[in-house]
Amino acid sequence: MRRTIVHIGKFYPPHPGGIETHVQTLVRGLSGSSNVQVLAAGNAIHAKIERLDGATIMRLPTWGVVASLPLTPTLPLELRKLKPSLLHVHVPNPAAAFAVAVTGYRGPLVVTHHADTLGRKLLKKLTAPYVREMMRRADRIIVTSHRYLESSEELAPFKSKCAVIPLGMNYPEPVASSLADAIPPSWVPPLILSVGRLVPYKGYICLLQAMQAVNATLLLIGAGPLERDLKSAAQNLGVCGKVKFLGWIDDLQPYYRASSLFVLPSITRAEAFGLVQLEAMAAGLPVINTDIDSGVPEVSPDGITGITVPPGDSTALAQAINTLLETPGLCQRMGAAARARARSEFSADLMIRRTLNVYDEVLAGRTLRSSAAD
Repeated sequence: MRRTIVHIGKFYPPHPGGIETHVQTLVRGLSGSSNVQVLAAGNAIHAKIERLDGATIMRLPTWGVVASLPLTPTLPLELRKLKPSLLHVHVPNPAAAFAVAVTGYRGPLVVTHHADTLGRKLLKKLTAPYVREMMRRADRIIVTSHRYLESSEELAPFKSKCAVIPLGMNYPEPVASSLADAIPPSWVPPLILSVGRLVPYKGYICLLQAMQAVNATLLLIGAGPLERDLKSAAQNLGVCGKVKFLGWIDDLQPYYRASSLFVLPSITRAEAFGLVQLEAMAAGLPVINTDIDSGVPEVSPDGITGITVPPGDSTALAQAINTLLETPGLCQRMGAAARARARSEFSADLMIRRTLNVYDEVLAGRTLRSSAAD
């Protein structure tokens, strides 16, 4: 008999985001062996149920978003209707923790802790009791990197039941195609690529400052609330001629193929993993990242698949970029190592197998405890 796995996430694709992409990858991989259901926020005040990625996706009525938290008042009601073999909750998601508490759910529970709840002091104060209780009830807690596990105050009380499973992806096979449509000839090579939401913790101001000392073209793909400020900063720094703000782009492959290296300049541990690094690495690009207290430098280690610099240090960032651009052999070696590491250590298949092992351990443990009680 196929077991039923229910995932709760804030959102689900096509809503963009690293956690959303991860949940989708997991759902696709699990749907072949399990009945998979997903509860996530929708974009309307009415529920929408659809079949997608081999699973049943319920997009819940959503009454807005407060401090990045979608307001989904029917989540507890929908969770109460379900009888999963195992519930898998992706956090930070205080609404899910509240739903687990008020429904009295006592079944097998796995939590993936993608990141701590940073900032939002009032929200954290109001929701912390529910989050702690859900973490206490969880049979296992999945963490995406050893570094995040060691540095997280939220995880410290529950370290004994944590399992580290890095994120993984399905990587497209490289294809030979013309870049003419995506890359205008007026963009002066070499090209540097960075992809992400235009928000403060991404550190894009630091990257623009670094571009003052770099003779190359930066392709900045993404959108967000800082877009206007960043464009103004590029003008004030005198780098607007060599920075291309491209907005959201669905197909990134032409840009990976055309670029010489990838930069992830994040400045705080709000960047918990840096999933986009894996796409760049799989495309054979060396990565310049920052030594923040999260999984980011663990994904692409310094001196092997790229260069790690102190966060917020524009001088060090410029030096790292110039080192790779001026040393083609080093750039190629690190790019080859990046491709090999992404595909061997961070594949979707490996992540799914590790996750299934956690499910099996949890369900077997529950069975043993139930038998002992009888």
